[in-house]
Amino acid sequence: MQPVSADREPAGGIDELLKRVRAGYERVEPQEAYSAASAGAALLVDIRYAALRERDGLIPGALVVERNELEWRLDPRGSHRLPEATSHDLQVVVICNEGYASSLAAESLHRLGLHRATDLVGGFQAWRSAGLPVVV
Repeated sequence: MQPVSADREPAGGIDELLKRVRAGYERVEPQEAYSAASAGAALLVDIRYAALRERDGLIPGALVVERNELEWRLDPRGSHRLPEATSHDLQVVVICNEGYASSLAAESLHRLGLHRATDLVGGFQAWRSAGLPVVV
C-alpha cells in the first residue's frame, strides 16, 4: 500500500462526495417515483432500518432491503438475489429516511451495472410530506 502524502488535498468531505455521486444519475421526486411504481415501471426499495420503519410506517409496495444487504439482493447475477432483481435494466428507486444514504446506495448499484438505479429526493420524509400513501 502506498503511503498518503501529507500535502495531499483533502477529499472534500461527505457533501462533496454526494455532489459527485449525484452527478452520475438523475434523482427522482416523490410524485415521479409514485407514478413510476404505480405503473409498474420502477421498483421502490426502502433501505431504512427497522426502528424508522416501525416509527414512521412503510410505503405500500416498496421492497424492504436493509442497506447492508442491498447489493447482494439486487444484483441480477448474484446467488442471493431477490426474485424482483430481474435484470440490469430494472429501474430501482432507493429510499432512505431523508435522501442522503440512498444516494450512496444508488451509486453502488450503478457499479453493479444497474444503470437505471436512482434515489428519492428527500427520502421517506419527502414522500410522506407529499401526502403519498404510507401504511402505519
